[in-house]
Amino acid sequence: VQLQASGGGLVQAGESLRLSCAASGRSTSINLMGWYRQAPGKQRELVAVITNGGSTNYGNSVNGRFTISRDNAKNIVYLQMRSLKPEDTAVYYCKARTVSWREYWGQGTLVTVSS
Repeated sequence: VQLQASGGGLVQAGESLRLSCAASGRSTSINLMGWYRQAPGKQRELVAVITNGGSTNYGNSVNGRFTISRDNAKNIVYLQMRSLKPEDTAVYYCKARTVSWREYWGQGTLVTVSS
């Protein structure tokens, strides 16, 4: 499974941004996709994940501001980010998990939120 993330960039606080991650390869074995992020000097943390069935789970710091969605037919996961804050600045990584519990990570896309 290969993951290609896109959509990062520089925005001002309060603005919105949408990230995309497309899975290829043995993508039919994927049952969960999502996003994690890692800020400088901090551990990687959960942003949001979504299952094939549409169940979602969000990190506490983004709940209510970010929305994850998925196009199962195309194996693309989206992260709509609203009301961005400077503390949302991080490298955002796409993750996929297969039915055999193998995990795959994308290359990361940088999101920078200026105050």
